[in-house]
Amino acid sequence: MNVAVISDIHANLPALEAVLSAIDDVGVDEIWCLGDAVGYGADPERCLELISERCDVCLSGNHDLAALGEIEIASFSTSAATAALWTRETLGDEGLDLLAGLGETAVEREGIGLFHASPRDPVWEYVIDTDQAEDCLNAQEQRVALIGHSHIALYFTRMDEISRLSSELASDGTDLTMNRGQWLANPGSVGQPRDGDPRAAWMDLETESMRAGFHREDYPIDLAAEAIREAGLPDHLADRLFQGH
Repeated sequence: MNVAVISDIHANLPALEAVLSAIDDVGVDEIWCLGDAVGYGADPERCLELISERCDVCLSGNHDLAALGEIEIASFSTSAATAALWTRETLGDEGLDLLAGLGETAVEREGIGLFHASPRDPVWEYVIDTDQAEDCLNAQEQRVALIGHSHIALYFTRMDEISRLSSELASDGTDLTMNRGQWLANPGSVGQPRDGDPRAAWMDLETESMRAGFHREDYPIDLAAEAIREAGLPDHLADRLFQGH
C-alpha cells in the first residue's frame, strides 16, 4: 500500500492545500494524519473539512483536544492558549463536530504504530533526543512507529538489541528503507515546521517494502500569515511561519 503521512497542520490552509496537491501528483492509496489539525492558524474549519474528506486515518493531537476543552491548556504557551481558545470560539457546530470526530491519539495501521506524540505518551511527549527515542523504542509494540508533535522531520533507528540507536534530521529528499530493525519516524509539520525549513513537510510510505521518502513543499506563507493577523491572533504565530522554527 502506498501511503502519505501528514501531521501538525495547525489550521494552515495554504500549506495543507500545497501538500494535498503534491500527494495527488504522486498518487497514494491512503492518507494518514497524525493529529493537530487546528491551533495556531486561522483556517480551522476548512482544514478540518479537507482532512475529513481526504484522510483515511486522522488522530487527535493535543491542540485538537484543547480546542474541544478535553484537556487543560495551563501548560500551553500564551500564544498557543490564545489560539486554542480562539479556535474553540470560532468553530461553528459543524466544525466542532468534525473536530470531535477525529480519531484516538494512537492507533495501529498495517502493523505500524501511529501516535500523535510518542508511544509512551501519545498526547504530550516531544521525542527530540536519542534518550527519549530509545525509551520509546523499548515501549512500542510495533517494529515501526510514526509520530508527530515536535514539528521536526527526523527519524531514529536501532538495528538490533546490541546496536546503538542512531538519529538523523530528515531533509527534503531523504529516503529510508525501514525493512529491518526498529524505527521511530516523524514526517515533520505541514503547517508550522520547526526544523529550520519553512516549507510544508510530509512523508510517503510504501508499506510492503517499508520504503519512506521525506518531502517539502513551497506554499504562499504570506497568505497564511496574513490570515493569522486578520483573525487577531498573536503576530508571533504569523512571523514564525517565515522562519521555520
